[in-house]
Amino acid sequence: MGNTLVQSQMRDVKKFLEAAIIEFESFLNEATLSGLIQEKEGNIEYYKMILSNIRKLLVFCEECLEVCGIIVKNEPFAKAAAEKTLYRVYHQCIEEFFSPKSDAWFEESRSAYTGKNSIKFREETPLSVKELFRKLEGPFQKIREELEYYETDYRTKMIQSK
Repeated sequence: MGNTLVQSQMRDVKKFLEAAIIEFESFLNEATLSGLIQEKEGNIEYYKMILSNIRKLLVFCEECLEVCGIIVKNEPFAKAAAEKTLYRVYHQCIEEFFSPKSDAWFEESRSAYTGKNSIKFREETPLSVKELFRKLEGPFQKIREELEYYETDYRTKMIQSK
């Protein structure tokens, strides 16, 4: 993949991460466990898991944004580092958004065909959490489609270099 395409993707991903971080921070700055329970009575342990996963997503996005910022500013452009970072964004941010390791929620693959939101929660969830994911799902899906190339390409390069 050419330098200009990778540079362009890095800039797009950087903007995406900046916007996602704002949304996650805004939510987490207002959300509390007791607030979620007041909003909708439910499983406290599940609510804790949801908040924990959102915090992890925020940290992953912040870490990747920091690396993206460094790579975008560096001259000459470090294409290999950029590709590695895009791969990391795909796995740490995008994949974790759609399918967290804790299984607090999951992606309903058939939703793509119906035009509905694909994030489904395992248990009843407060509306504020659902709204956060509705707001972010489109941008995450768009970046996922742009970065799917790195899912196979970067891994293939790593295997070949061994």
